[in-house]
Amino acid sequence: MSMKKIKSALVSVFTKDGLAPIVSKLHEQGVVLYSTGGTQKFIEALGIPVQSVESVTSYPSILDGRVKTLHPKVFGGILARREAAHLDTLNEYNIPEYDLVIVDLYPFEDTVANTDEEAAIIEKIDIGGISLIRAAAKNFRDVLVVPSRDAYGKLLDMLETNGAVSDLAIRKEMARHAFMVSSHYDTAIFNYFSQNTEEHCFKQSIHQSQELRYGENPHQKGVFYGQLEEVFDILGGKAISYNNLVDIDAAVGLMAEFKDGDPAFAVLKHTNACGMAIRPTLLEAWKAALAGDNISAFGGILICNRPMDLATAEEINKLFYEVLIAPDFEADALELLSKKKKRILLRIKDFYRPQHSFKSLLNGVIEQDTDLKTEVAADLKVVTKVSPEQSQIEDLLFANICGKHLKSNTIVLAKNRQLIGMGCGQTSRVDALNQAVAKARQFGFETEGAVMASDAFFPFPDCVEIGHKHGIRAVIQPGGSIKDQLSIDFCDANGMAMVFTGTRHFKH
Repeated sequence: MSMKKIKSALVSVFTKDGLAPIVSKLHEQGVVLYSTGGTQKFIEALGIPVQSVESVTSYPSILDGRVKTLHPKVFGGILARREAAHLDTLNEYNIPEYDLVIVDLYPFEDTVANTDEEAAIIEKIDIGGISLIRAAAKNFRDVLVVPSRDAYGKLLDMLETNGAVSDLAIRKEMARHAFMVSSHYDTAIFNYFSQNTEEHCFKQSIHQSQELRYGENPHQKGVFYGQLEEVFDILGGKAISYNNLVDIDAAVGLMAEFKDGDPAFAVLKHTNACGMAIRPTLLEAWKAALAGDNISAFGGILICNRPMDLATAEEINKLFYEVLIAPDFEADALELLSKKKKRILLRIKDFYRPQHSFKSLLNGVIEQDTDLKTEVAADLKVVTKVSPEQSQIEDLLFANICGKHLKSNTIVLAKNRQLIGMGCGQTSRVDALNQAVAKARQFGFETEGAVMASDAFFPFPDCVEIGHKHGIRAVIQPGGSIKDQLSIDFCDANGMAMVFTGTRHFKH
C-alpha cells in the first residue's frame, strides 16, 4: 500500500532541538512512542507517555550506553515487511512494529573540529543510530525514517498536513536522504582515520548543494556543493554564477596573503589579478589597483582586506564590476553600493584556505596539498654581489605573492607595492615578460626601478637581459636551473640584485 498509518514510532536522538512539537503532534495522533536514555527523559518531561526500549528488549542500556537498541526486538520491528510471514514472526516473538524511526546521530564531525582527544572522538562514533537509519531506510516500503534533525521540518509538515499517515513517495525520499546521511557520516569517520596514513583513498561528502544558472557556458549545467554562508554574508546582488565562484575563490586565495597587513586591494579577471596594490588607506589602494589595468577591471572581481568606507565605495561605484568582497561594509557605503541591484556584495567572514585541493580529470580525481607556502624576508637567498635594498625586498615579496596566484608561466613587475605589469598563462617565460612590459607601458607605468618576479626558474639568462633593458633592478625567482649561474653572472655584470626562494609556485 502506498499510504501507511503511523501507529508507533521509535525516537532516539542526540540533539533534542525541534523535537518537542513532533512528539507532541505524534501523541495527539495516537502514536505509541518508544525511546531510550536522554531522549526518553526529554519526552517524559513534556508530559507525553513513552515506553522504554528496555521494557521491550528486557535488557538495560549497557557498556556505558554503547548498546541500547541493538536487539532483535528493535530491529525486527523495523525490518519486518508488513506481510503475513514476517508479521507472524513478530507475533511469535512479541516484537512490536515500528512505523516511524527518528534518529539524530552523535556529532562526530563537530567533535573532531573541537578536540584532538582521540577517546572523546571515538565515543562519538554512533553505532546504534546509524544501524537504525539503515534498517528503516531499507524497509522504506513500510517504514518512514527521519535520519537527522535537518529533516524534522519535513516530518512536521507531513504531520500537520496529512496527520500520522505517510505515502510511499515521502518514505522513499526520506530513505534516500537517510543513505546520504549515513554515507556522509561514514566518510567523515573514514577521513579521520585516514589522516597521516600512506594508503590513499579519495572520499568526499558534502550535503549542501546549490543549482547554478549554468556552468562555464550557458549550455552547461552547474551545481555548487558547499555552504557559502560559512564563508560569506551575501549582502546583495544577483545569484552567484559558476564563473563568479571560480573567480571569488581565486580572489580569496590572493587576499588571504595580505589579510593582516596594510590596506590592500585587488582586481581579478578570469582568476588572474590585473590590479593589486598596498597603500596607507583603502581608497589609495583601490586607485592604485585600478590603475594597474583599468580596462580589464571592467566586469571584474574586487576584493580588499579592510572594511569598505564611503569614500572608497563612491569611487568603486563609478565602475561596472561583478562582485565586491570586503571584511565589512560601513552603513553608508553599503547603502550606496546596494543601489545597483545586480552587483554582488559579499562580506567575508574568514579568509579560509583548505589544507587540500582537488579537481576532476580524465576518469578520476587529483588531489594535492594546497600551496600555503608564503615566502618572507628570511627565506630569501641573495645570490648576486649586489643585495636588494629594504624597499626592494618589500616589492620582491609582494611581486612573488602576486606571481604565485597568476597562471603559469607568469612574470610580475611591481613597484612601490603595486602590480604594474604581468604576463600570465604563456607558453614561454620570455613571452610572459614581454606581455608584462607591454601592459606596464600601456597603462603609463615607468619600469625603471621596478622589480621582477618569476613563478619558476629561468632556464636561460634571456629574461634578466630583457628585464635589465627595461630598467629592472631586482629579481626574485625560485632558482634550480642547471643554468642558474648564467642569470646570476648577467646580474652581477650589470649591477642587478637577485634572490632565490627555493620554492616554485606553478599554477596550472
